[in-house]
Amino acid sequence: MTAPDQPSRSIGDISHRQALEFVVLLGIVSLFADMTYEGARSVTGPFLAALGATGTAVGVVAGFGELIGYGFRLVSGLISDRTRRYWAITIAGYAINLMAVPLLALAGRWEVAAALMIAERVGKAIRNPPRDAMLSHAASRLGVGWAFGLHEALDQTGAVIGPLIVAVVLHARHRYQDSFAILLIPAALALSVLIAARMHYPRPQELESAGPELRSAHWPRSFWLYLTAIGLVAAGYVDFPLIAYHFERTATVPQNWIPIFYSVAMGIDALAALLFGRLFDRVGPAILAPVILASSLFAPLTFLGGFKVALLGMALWGIGMGAQESVMRAMVARMIPRDHRGSAYGLFNAIYGLAWFLGSALLGALYDRSILALIGFSVGAQFCAVPLLLHLPKQRQ
Repeated sequence: MTAPDQPSRSIGDISHRQALEFVVLLGIVSLFADMTYEGARSVTGPFLAALGATGTAVGVVAGFGELIGYGFRLVSGLISDRTRRYWAITIAGYAINLMAVPLLALAGRWEVAAALMIAERVGKAIRNPPRDAMLSHAASRLGVGWAFGLHEALDQTGAVIGPLIVAVVLHARHRYQDSFAILLIPAALALSVLIAARMHYPRPQELESAGPELRSAHWPRSFWLYLTAIGLVAAGYVDFPLIAYHFERTATVPQNWIPIFYSVAMGIDALAALLFGRLFDRVGPAILAPVILASSLFAPLTFLGGFKVALLGMALWGIGMGAQESVMRAMVARMIPRDHRGSAYGLFNAIYGLAWFLGSALLGALYDRSILALIGFSVGAQFCAVPLLLHLPKQRQ
């Protein structure tokens, strides 16, 4: 309680500080979590190849993991909104998501490794909709673009550090299993910070800023148009395991450099998320169109270029991922009432995941037959999303 002889802060100032603190806490959780699973994902393509998987198998495993994972997000979002047990579902999802990674150290067959990779995606699916719904409450006070961008920047900081740790261990030990085992440390740290956040902010919905609330019983038509555009982007975006598989197979990038390439992409992802988050709060979803046009060029650069050109391609890949993980999530908070955001994020992620799976499976099959066809589909699908995004209302805050 504030002493009588001291000036007291307004409720708005306190809430703003608490909202920022909550976003940062969840960002730190994501930082350690991304150190864990993005560190592993930086080498899962070559790891599967070393265990005997084909290019088609790598594409299907990566895509199927996303399909199952994003499909679970629809269920998780609906359950979160109905039960209001956002924290319990989030914690359970993180536990599954993070513990699957160090277990990869015990995998001796590519089928076992694939099952653990899918389990990791399922855990991420369970925790994302309730976490994003909780994050949106604080984001509404800070600016949704900036808040989701800040969270993504912290998230991707971990995604930079994780692959670097894997690269160092792989260089020293020359065993993928040792790289996976060391990731148990950031996994434990992520769960510890998550429990602390739960203790400090048991009801994050109270951080929601006062203001006009959307009350429509139906989601706006623009939301469905938006989902269509996002599905096209997801279908055309090549998952990194297939890119890493290509680097390993063609020797375009030395084995020890593959996780470093991924780390560079994640660093650019973090910076792009902050920049595009700010721009989104000012100009709305129109910012997505030029970003998608630019980032779609990653496909010809990574699959046709040499070492330096492929690195440029990974930089563009990171820019696109930064927009997808910040602005695309922030847009949902702008369009959907707060009591339905868990379900909306679940549906958003389910559509995204289905499109990602179908696209990844097709891209993996195309890789085994024609790299030019892979590039044509990747670029073409993303280009088709641009006219839809340009027709969305500005949705200024």
